[in-house]
Amino acid sequence: MFGIKRLLHIILLLAVIPAVSAQQNASRRGNTSPSTNRNQKTSPDSVREGTAWTLTFPLGDHIESAIDTITYNYQRFNIPILQSDAYTTTGNLGAEGINMIFFERPERKPFFFKDALNAWLYQFDNQKFYNVYVPSTVLQYGFGGSKYTRHDRLKGDFMGNVNRRIGIGAKMDYIYSRGAYEGQADKDFSFGFSFYYNGDRYETQAFFNRVHFLNKENGGITNDLYITDPAQVQAGVTSVDTKSIPINLSDAHSKITGDEFFMTHAYKLGYWNAEFENDSIVSETFVPLAKIIYSFDLQHSRHLFLNSNPTQGKEFWKNNFLSNEGTDDNTYLNMMTNTIGIEMIEGFRKWVRFGLSAYVSYQIQKYRQASFYTPINPEEAELLTPLPEGVYVPESNTRNFLWVGGRLQKDKGAHMRYSADVKFGLVGDVVGDLELNGNITTKFKLMGDSVRIAADGQFSNRAQPYLLQQFISNHFAWNNDFGKTRRYKIAGNLLIPWTRTTLSAGVENIQNYVYFNSEALPAQFNGNIQVFSASLKQELKAGILHWDNSIYYQKSSNNDILPLPELTLYSNLYLKFIAFRVLKLQIGVDVDYYTSFKSLNYQPATMSFHVQGEDPIKVGNYPFCNAYITARLYKTRFYILMSHVNQGWFSKNMFLMPHYPMNPRRLEFGLSVDFAN
Repeated sequence: MFGIKRLLHIILLLAVIPAVSAQQNASRRGNTSPSTNRNQKTSPDSVREGTAWTLTFPLGDHIESAIDTITYNYQRFNIPILQSDAYTTTGNLGAEGINMIFFERPERKPFFFKDALNAWLYQFDNQKFYNVYVPSTVLQYGFGGSKYTRHDRLKGDFMGNVNRRIGIGAKMDYIYSRGAYEGQADKDFSFGFSFYYNGDRYETQAFFNRVHFLNKENGGITNDLYITDPAQVQAGVTSVDTKSIPINLSDAHSKITGDEFFMTHAYKLGYWNAEFENDSIVSETFVPLAKIIYSFDLQHSRHLFLNSNPTQGKEFWKNNFLSNEGTDDNTYLNMMTNTIGIEMIEGFRKWVRFGLSAYVSYQIQKYRQASFYTPINPEEAELLTPLPEGVYVPESNTRNFLWVGGRLQKDKGAHMRYSADVKFGLVGDVVGDLELNGNITTKFKLMGDSVRIAADGQFSNRAQPYLLQQFISNHFAWNNDFGKTRRYKIAGNLLIPWTRTTLSAGVENIQNYVYFNSEALPAQFNGNIQVFSASLKQELKAGILHWDNSIYYQKSSNNDILPLPELTLYSNLYLKFIAFRVLKLQIGVDVDYYTSFKSLNYQPATMSFHVQGEDPIKVGNYPFCNAYITARLYKTRFYILMSHVNQGWFSKNMFLMPHYPMNPRRLEFGLSVDFAN
């Protein structure tokens, strides 16, 4: 586990790097030239605000993004269930959860244990690079709760440029939370570094992220009456100490560790375009025609599940395949991807209105599973649960995959932009896999402002991840032969700036959907499931009074296999104004609500969310309200929050999942400081 010394080293690095970078930038101010021009000078003011981008996988093309700022709704920073407008979670900060807005739910990963921690992990999908003139370090700290339920979160982000061509970044996120209920504590630590160089001929981007998450698993409370009617189980006493509520598991832990290193290199082919004045060259600009690309991605992932109380284990799980003396499951995945590609660059001639790329990608996956690390005592072998018929899982396994793919894109232009991606599987389990993705965005003038319309479509025919096919642990083992899952999706959205309105709608059809059934085992539904979704985001304003609303409607054609809340609402009513000429204030109340539905349940041993069986328990139809004050004074921002302020007002059915109640009312605080140089 990362100790306090290593944490202090990371914080020190975040503080020292910007100071050094600032000195280097100061020595260059007034004498900086753009990266594509040898001679011509430009004002540094043109890049003061900076730019940000994420990357496409595997070639590392840029996708425009926004520089992270801590402005609107900063108070949501430390509220676990507000990671989306409908979020099913075990409840604690940094704990497992799943997005119940289906169109916002990420695709399942090869190492499916990580899916439950998507909201907190540093990974490829949320890795950003920054080109900024002023280096900056943003430190955030939030805390709340009592001595026994306290949570703390320290987060830091650094972004800076050595010069116009070279940028560096660093980040860290440390969560330590005891949890509102017994057996909920977690200690999550992530950090990462990034680097890029953007030259005329050569460019590179790289990052390294490391995660170390240790979460206690309590299996839920033993009796929901402690929440809904405590007097019935406490001899008439109506108040309840949440830490005294009995839980199913008191000595169980999940641990996720891993790292990812990604780098991409590109060599550009092109020519120098010279500009003359009086027969003398005054500037030369490099015009890239194409680039040759190599990218490399290396990931290590480990999942550990430990239960040192075998008595509780026998009551909670019906199978013990490897040991009756407790559980010590380990699953490993090492994954390496190499990609070679070539890309024609958009815009090197006026008639070249799009970019075009092609690539070949090879991936190797190496798995090791629990049977390799958990020896069976021959004397107790007869007492163990026999493996299901036909189940044989090798101790280690290597999988090889080969894809070819391409991308057509138009990233420039004021009126229309589009992209289309295609990917074919040629070797390994992915033979016959096909992925098609396309989107188009256009803008046009209406009533003096720009209206944006976007549409996207997707089709995929993909094999299942290996761990859903073959897996062994102390309590779960399976050997499946699932077919490929086929998905069709079309969606679009409309943004009307002057009315502050965003409308979205989409539909998706899924064939051979793989889910976790009521026994928490992966299963495949061979029919079709359709999901329809429509949403409205509307911001209203009258002077200093603001009222922002997000409404989602979604409908699953099979709620037994794919349950979803039909209606979701997030509403935020607040006053926003400036006091004493310098203090920016936001004072308000917000509410998060979704309709009742047959919720998923959570299986700690595999960190999976699964459907319920007969007589399912419904959750929802419960508003979660917060009252808050946020303030900003120059580069310092803070909040005071009373979360779950409405506890006990409307209903006592405050459950996120069966046997997993919401956090009770608590007072929370947060602070953010931008150390811009």
